[in-house]
Amino acid sequence: MTRVGLISDTHGLMRPEALAFLAGCDYIVHAGDVGKQDVLAALCAIAPLTVVRGNNDTDAWASALPETAELVTEQIRILVIHDVAEVVLSSPLPNVVVSGHSHKPATSTRDGVLFVNPGSAGPRRFTLPISVAELRVDGATATPRIIELDCASSKRR
Repeated sequence: MTRVGLISDTHGLMRPEALAFLAGCDYIVHAGDVGKQDVLAALCAIAPLTVVRGNNDTDAWASALPETAELVTEQIRILVIHDVAEVVLSSPLPNVVVSGHSHKPATSTRDGVLFVNPGSAGPRRFTLPISVAELRVDGATATPRIIELDCASSKRR
């Protein structure tokens, strides 16, 4: 079994609650709007990182980030993109698409493809939850789980 941590829309804020949830992951996926380069360093210290550039990642350091990326673990192919509206599915289809952008955590399945948005782990937006997610991969099966973080006492880092 492989545990893939999913995070998005940190906007420069690396919450200790998110780091605690991601501890022990085999891989981490960040679906864009990283905000600051030190967010990537904190995630890389936990596990191998797959990351894409979001629409707010405009600083020079972010220009090296790809718009899409792929991670393959066990028999699962994961496509990563910031804005799901920009996804172009081609053959062979990925098993999972991970996106961010909306700040709304969600999972759905369309045409046999699992779509996961871990929501936003960064600054709270409106009344949306602060969340992260994981994929538990077992062979050809990927099971998502979204977690709302308890950030009542968390301060900006």
